[in-house]
Amino acid sequence: MENSDFRILLVDDESDIREFLGYNLTKEGYQVFKAKNGRKGLEKAKEVKPHLAILDIMMPEMDGIEACAEMRKIPELKDMIVLFLTARNEDFSQIASFDAGADDFITKPIKPKVFLSRIQALLRRSRLSEPEPSGKEQLTTACFTIDRSRYLVLKENREIVLPKKEFELLWYLASSPDRVFTRDEIFSSVWGDDVVVGDRTIDVHIRRIREKLETDCIKTIKGVGYKFETR
Repeated sequence: MENSDFRILLVDDESDIREFLGYNLTKEGYQVFKAKNGRKGLEKAKEVKPHLAILDIMMPEMDGIEACAEMRKIPELKDMIVLFLTARNEDFSQIASFDAGADDFITKPIKPKVFLSRIQALLRRSRLSEPEPSGKEQLTTACFTIDRSRYLVLKENREIVLPKKEFELLWYLASSPDRVFTRDEIFSSVWGDDVVVGDRTIDVHIRRIREKLETDCIKTIKGVGYKFETR
């Protein structure tokens, strides 16, 4: 896909940030849509169904974390990539962002080259992670079935929809049951070497998967990483 094929939604309450980032994205050929707060951003996301949404955290009416959580409830937006912007760099901001369903996180002030590189990496990683048409599309365990074609988990006649990164992480671990994956292996395969995320990212995603599936099939191997345990 060319840059012009991608729709990017930019949500920030600061007009100068919207104009600055919007200008740089448009210059690269992306289709850019803007909103000045989380509520407007949610409405615009439903309307244009962007491939990637860039959300500021601190905004009036509805902050970025709440907006992201609401977007993640919409089936049509399940594949949308979410990048958070914030002027803060506390750990709790990163944890809250990923807990809401974010894919990546970047702090202000933003250098255009770094920002555009991060956007390109996220979109490229998204394309590379698409399921292969001829590949295996379902994994069945003792407790549930993972359906890659629909990005959901089937458990006891229930359909559990997971955000893209949570699903990719689950699929990656479950594809090689009982194998222990290091944190570096998981970062490289699920997020990509050129995407920078916080140290707590995997932990947050694992916790959310466990909560949603109501199972502890993903085991923590202290000091090493994680494994998907068969039963």
